[in-house]
Amino acid sequence: MNWDVFITCAVTGSGGTVSKSDRVPVTPKQIAEASIEAAKAGAAVAHIHVRNPETGAPSRDPALYREVVARVRDSGVDVVLNLTAGMGGDLVLGSAEEPLPFNPKQTDMVGATERLVHVEELLPEICTLDCGTMNFAEADYVMTNTPGMLRAMAARIQAAGVKPEIEVFDTGHLVLAKQLVKEGLIDDPVMIQLCMGIPYGAPDDPGTLMALVNNVPAGWTYSAFSIGRNQLPYVAMAALAGGNVRVGLEDNLFLSKGVLASNGQLVERAVSILSAMNVNVLGPQDVREKLKLRKRW
Repeated sequence: MNWDVFITCAVTGSGGTVSKSDRVPVTPKQIAEASIEAAKAGAAVAHIHVRNPETGAPSRDPALYREVVARVRDSGVDVVLNLTAGMGGDLVLGSAEEPLPFNPKQTDMVGATERLVHVEELLPEICTLDCGTMNFAEADYVMTNTPGMLRAMAARIQAAGVKPEIEVFDTGHLVLAKQLVKEGLIDDPVMIQLCMGIPYGAPDDPGTLMALVNNVPAGWTYSAFSIGRNQLPYVAMAALAGGNVRVGLEDNLFLSKGVLASNGQLVERAVSILSAMNVNVLGPQDVREKLKLRKRW
């Protein structure tokens, strides 16, 4: 049991959720406001993607990140900024019978340096590092993160003085995370996110979660979340398993059956669940001290 829990709010993500809920933030102003709303509701960390303001499609544009970060920092609301570095690893095959050439409209593959342009410019306290390659539900889509790419990215993140949040979608990803730490590419205290219930990664049943938790080295800090209807039950599950919590519209659109949520409402519900368990919800400064984060503004 973790009696001192911090909440991360993943405010928008990169999935095709914009057409499913008008509460998913799209523009830099909306994404910044969602992060501020989450912080006021009790989230210590805001996990941020950006989207094309015109189409809602996922984007890597540093200018969009620049505006979001400036708006959050200028707001006077304290929150730990966690920028994704997961974009730029999207590989879509041509088809099952003719995989080559890759689908040019949907494939977005760039090198380690380009994937981290916004991180090295804006210097958030945290950025993500997706620690492995995996299939998602889409037929010919592969989330691509080779060991070589991850080593190169980890070295650049380390040099920038940013804390990587290692995203673990399956058991082998945790093995690779341990190897990166062993090679000195990730500094203590190590921070990981156990991403559960995402096809076709680790399922979100308690046995699989505990199998991962039981293989997390002593001294590492971890959070766990699930997607869809299991997001809110996982608030309790993560704390009971000794971890921290993530909610937000990246992973789940609903507060209850048929009731669309805002990011702030999901954070408020998480705070209520944890408070009912007599858990202390940590603030951003507590998280900075726990994880030895560097605040740059």
